Parts: sequence; C-alpha cells; structure tokens
Amino acid sequence: MTKLLIVDDSKFSQKITRSFLDRYLDDVTFDFADDGQAGLEKFDAWHPDYIIVDLLMPKLRGQDMIKQVKLSDPDARVIVLSADVQHHVREEVESLGVLTFVNKPLDDKKARELGTLIGKSSRG
Repeated sequence: MTKLLIVDDSKFSQKITRSFLDRYLDDVTFDFADDGQAGLEKFDAWHPDYIIVDLLMPKLRGQDMIKQVKLSDPDARVIVLSADVQHHVREEVESLGVLTFVNKPLDDKKARELGTLIGKSSRG
C-alpha cells in the first residue's frame, strides 16, 4: 500500500489530483493537508511514501515545508504540483531534491507520468 499526502490549500485541487492519480495508481491511500504547516504535521505523524506539494499556500509556503521535510528525512519523495512557474522558484525547489516539478493544471498526460513515476519508485 502506497501512502500519498497531497498538500494544497485548494480543496478542489486536492480532489482533482486524487481523481487523476486514482486512474494510474493501484493500492494507494490518500491523505490531505490544507497548508504547509498542516502538511508538515501530517508528514511527521503519517510518514507517507510520497508528498505532492503546492508552493503557494498560507501559513507555510511549499518551499519551506519541503526544506523542513528534507531536514527530517533527506530521502523523502516530494513532487511539486504548482502554478508558480517562475524560473528562480523552480530552480530553488529543484535544488531541494524533489522528484519532479509539474505545472498546474494537472491533466491526464501529466497524471499518467506521475503514476508511472510513483509506480516505478514504489517498487524499488
């Protein structure tokens, strides 16, 4: 069973992300957090296999959440799903060791690629 935490301040985005990924992943459990602070707390308590993080959120930005997650678990598998496509932001996030950076909106093609990435990583 793969545990996947979706951290996004938009409930709509959470539902869309889950809906798309459900098509391409088997045997997965989802949990959700509405901001970076809640995401960090859920990460510490639940230890998900993957975290999908938005960057623009209240309380704790995605970048800051990723930094804290990586401090506590350098091997944490983080995927960024964000509408923030500024070049310097993308470089900053990629320097944190994320698996990939996906631009919103999520669509079928991007979801299939994420499903493949998560499926391959989950198996070893």
